Amino acid sequence: AEMISEVNAGHTYYGGGDVDSGPRQSIGYLGVDFELDQGYYRIAKVYEGGTWDTDARSALHELDEKEREQFKYLFKVNGVPVDTSKAPWAAFEGLSGQTVTLTVGTDPDPEKATNVVVKLLGSERNVRYRHWVESNRRHVEKESDGQVGYIHVPDTGSRGQRELFRQFYGQMNKGALIIDERWNGGGNIADRFIELLNRPIYMHIFERYENDWRVPTLSHQGPKCMMINGEAGSGGDIFPYLFRKAGLGKLIGMRTWGGVIGISRNPSLIDGARLTVPFITFYETDGTLTMEGHGVDPDIEIIDDPALMVDGDDPQLDAAIQHM
Repeated sequence: AEMISEVNAGHTYYGGGDVDSGPRQSIGYLGVDFELDQGYYRIAKVYEGGTWDTDARSALHELDEKEREQFKYLFKVNGVPVDTSKAPWAAFEGLSGQTVTLTVGTDPDPEKATNVVVKLLGSERNVRYRHWVESNRRHVEKESDGQVGYIHVPDTGSRGQRELFRQFYGQMNKGALIIDERWNGGGNIADRFIELLNRPIYMHIFERYENDWRVPTLSHQGPKCMMINGEAGSGGDIFPYLFRKAGLGKLIGMRTWGGVIGISRNPSLIDGARLTVPFITFYETDGTLTMEGHGVDPDIEIIDDPALMVDGDDPQLDAAIQHM
C-alpha cells in the first residue's frame, strides 16, 4: 500500500490474496424500506423502479391491487415470525431469488393478517437505481412544464451506453436536456456518447400529408448541460471533458475524481491477489495533462449538500433545471 501510494497515479489497486473472507449468506429482497412501528416492521416505502424492466422493479410488482393494499406490516416469512430485535433482512437470509409466503396486514395486528406469495429479488441495486432515475426525470418534467428531459449515465461502459441510448430516444424531442453523470463509474472513452449528443442536422425530408423529417432523425438540437460530482471518475472524467470540448453546454456541480491513468489486462497473482499496473493515460490536443490528479472543474459550482439530499432534495438538479 505504501509503495502504491508513492506512485501517485490513478487506478493503482491491490487486494484479495490468501485471506479468509468469512462466510457469506445470500439475502432475498423486496425492494422496500422498513421502519419499526408498534413492535412490528412496517413497509415505509416501496421502490417501484421500472415496471417495464424485469431486472429493476419491486418484488411487489406482481401482486394485484388487493394484495398490495394488505402489504403494510410484515409478520412472518415462510411461517417464521419476524424477529424485530434484528434487522428485517435477517428474516430473508438464504432466500435470494426464491418464491416465499409472507404474512402481512394493514394493521399492526397479526390476528388480522393474510398471506401473499412473492418472488424475492437477489439484489435491490437495480430497482433502487431505476427508482432514483425515474424520480429525477419526473421532477425535471414537473418543474420545467415538460420542456426539459433528464438522462442519467451510470458509467461509460456498455451499461452506460445502453442507459444513454434508451433514455435519449424517449426524450430527444424535448426542448432541452440535462445529462447527469454524477457517480459515473467510468469504463471506456465516451466518444460514442458525445457523437449521439452532438449530431448536427444535415437535411430535411418532406413527405406528402406528413410533417418534415430531420436527418438524422435520432438527434437533439436544443441546449444541454451536464451534472458532475467528485464520485464520477476515469471515463467519468473524460465524458464531461469531451462534453465541454464539443461545446455542448455548461458543466454543473462539483469537480470530478481525476483519475485518467488507466489499466487493462491485469492477471491475478498465484495466491489470488490482484495488483493493477497502470499503463495508459490521456493528454489534451495541446499536449497538456490536466485531468489526472485534478479532475474536470464545473462551470457552475453547486455543492451537493448531504443535509439537503438526505431529505430528498437535490440542489444540483434544481440548479440544472434553472439553468436550462
